[in-house]
Amino acid sequence: MNNNDMMEKEEIFSKVLRAGRRTYFFDVRSTKAGDYYLTITESKKFTNDDGSFHYKKHKIYLYKEDFSEFSTILNEMTDYIINEKGDEVISERHQKDFKKDYESQATDKKVATTETETPSTEKFTDVNFDDI
Repeated sequence: MNNNDMMEKEEIFSKVLRAGRRTYFFDVRSTKAGDYYLTITESKKFTNDDGSFHYKKHKIYLYKEDFSEFSTILNEMTDYIINEKGDEVISERHQKDFKKDYESQATDKKVATTETETPSTEKFTDVNFDDI
């Protein structure tokens, strides 16, 4: 297999979702038989003590026969979370007893809001693939 074949195989169809320190890569790949499947990779950026950084990656493979059930369960879980907690992000910095210097100095409350807002795909930003 030459390098050209590898490139074509890798670039069937891809989407990227950037969400703060996490990036999600959705990639359509091909089996040896020529059928397609999906990989979802979560890449999380970690900063080392010396200022350099590294990434930890987790990948899941999703095959056609599981699409319907996976999609149903994912939608059920995200709907449950939104119904139970709403779609506004709740974090410790929003709690009354959580104080940061910048919050007391800031006159604009937007300092304490979410770091990343991604319309239409926001329900994917907090999926922890380790739990699936």
